[in-house]
Amino acid sequence: MSLPPTTKAQPTNGILDVVKTLVYAALIAMGIRTLVFEPFNIPSASMVPTLLIGDYLFVSKFSYGYSFASLPTYVTTQFPGRALAREPKRGDVVVFKLPKDGKTDYIKRLVGLPGDRIQVVRGILHINGEAAPIERIEDFVETEGGFSRRVAQFVETLPGGRQHRILKLHNDGYYNNTPEFTVPAGHYFAMGDHRDNSQDSRDPNAVGFVPFENLVGRAEILFFSTDGTSNLVLPWTWLSAARYSRLLNPIR
Repeated sequence: MSLPPTTKAQPTNGILDVVKTLVYAALIAMGIRTLVFEPFNIPSASMVPTLLIGDYLFVSKFSYGYSFASLPTYVTTQFPGRALAREPKRGDVVVFKLPKDGKTDYIKRLVGLPGDRIQVVRGILHINGEAAPIERIEDFVETEGGFSRRVAQFVETLPGGRQHRILKLHNDGYYNNTPEFTVPAGHYFAMGDHRDNSQDSRDPNAVGFVPFENLVGRAEILFFSTDGTSNLVLPWTWLSAARYSRLLNPIR
């Protein structure tokens, strides 16, 4: 009676296997970041109250198709056009590459589409000659540098009915009284929700119109948020600093 054959374990090169695993993992991660989702964090207050300093979010890279802006940040080569292009919608919160350098990431809300006429008059956004209605709601409590202040908060309604919250400090100054801009073909007009604390398309020298190929993707969901009080070397403070009410919130 013969015994069944046995399967013998083959010796492996442990270091080589580890290196291969790390390379495969890096390639998979790079593919996900390039083609599917990329994480970003919010370092400034220009999109308050929608996004707060310390928010971490996922941006969908497939929402508008792929361009040079979809590539990892260390790839600096720029080329025109988009593959699998899909047009953004008015009101989308998007990450884009700053037009003047093609590499700095900005996050704003698209309020102007190609061909639109955009103007801000006494703090009110006008699109194609019509004022976007705003409704006063409860004040937003803004905390910065250990100090708090109450800021007037409104719900703004864009053409088509899409609504979002904005903050307004006053109605004076250039950003609240702009010339009329006509958005060129293949470009978009972006503004921050914190209207008096945002460098955006209202400043032609700093940002200006955003080319379609500069769009990185659409901001989709918050996956973490911290109020900045944690200490890196004190792990127990990480839990107390988390803003649990913001976790997994969709971005509108």
